Amino acid sequence: MQGFIDNIETLTTGNADFRRVLYTGKHLQLVLMALKPGEEIGEEVHDGHDQFFRIESGSGEVLIDGKRTPIKDDDAIIVPSGARHNVINTGDAPLTLYTLYGPPEHRDGVVRATRAEAEASEEHFDGATTE
Repeated sequence: MQGFIDNIETLTTGNADFRRVLYTGKHLQLVLMALKPGEEIGEEVHDGHDQFFRIESGSGEVLIDGKRTPIKDDDAIIVPSGARHNVINTGDAPLTLYTLYGPPEHRDGVVRATRAEAEASEEHFDGATTE
């Protein structure tokens, strides 16, 4: 097994896709995201999944169980399993971030250019890992 080794800041800030799954392990998954100005991930709850976000560029807000908090580049966010959450780009530039799901949430290798494309596709983790 090789795992994943790369410059995460360069990959994240260079990503323009709404969702890009980079690596899927048995218990953890790495996903890049980019939100256009005014765009949001969409309010969701992951039962049985903890989630970590790292903001690489841009600004916005995170909403966790009704509490709204400003976010910006270099911020880290942890959303515990069962918490209702959303990430919203309130700035005038793309909000680029990466997220870690534990356990994985999406099928390995999935790339969705837009939120509409992501919402129209079934992509929940099917048990297949990167390696």
